[in-house]
Amino acid sequence: MQLSLPNPTYTAIELCAGAGGQALGLHRAGFQHHALVEIDRHACQTLRDNNLRHGLFWGEIIEGDARDFVRERSGEFDEIDLIAAGVPCPPFSKAGQQLGADDERDLFPTAIAAVAQIQPKAVLFENVRGLLDQRFESYRQAMESQLNELGYTVFWTLARCSRFRRFTTSATLYYCGAQTQLCRPFFLASSTQHSTRDRG
Repeated sequence: MQLSLPNPTYTAIELCAGAGGQALGLHRAGFQHHALVEIDRHACQTLRDNNLRHGLFWGEIIEGDARDFVRERSGEFDEIDLIAAGVPCPPFSKAGQQLGADDERDLFPTAIAAVAQIQPKAVLFENVRGLLDQRFESYRQAMESQLNELGYTVFWTLARCSRFRRFTTSATLYYCGAQTQLCRPFFLASSTQHSTRDRG
């Protein structure tokens, strides 16, 4: 099965890439990954195997902590269109006790640091719907404020998996943004959006 695209349109870096589900979706949407960062060695091997088997032409597959990548290597990348990140969900899930910023697995600060360093044209962060709980309102506001200060217009959107032919009733939360000067009105296939633009 050949999944390579003849002329990728955009460039991307992905943090906490897992086994590559989101990366594959972005690839099929026209993104060429310059780097995928993942700490789990088995997931990294899956990324390498699929990259070779399907001719994806992904760039570096970096096995390691995303915090180390941002601190030590993010300065090597420029002219990147998108930073994507599927940061760990337990800090915001009920199963993970919803410790938020007090959970050492919270990597949203790392993802934002990567945005500050690399300055991509757009960002796409994925997490669980628990992040929309009232208890995390100040956390969300702090994130939005940081990205606004970096020059991004951002919003949250809740994607119900069943609408995308996935056999589950769960929903995935996406945090999307783009450099403000590049923004124009657009809509995602979602019934719930929370935009910082709406707040002025």
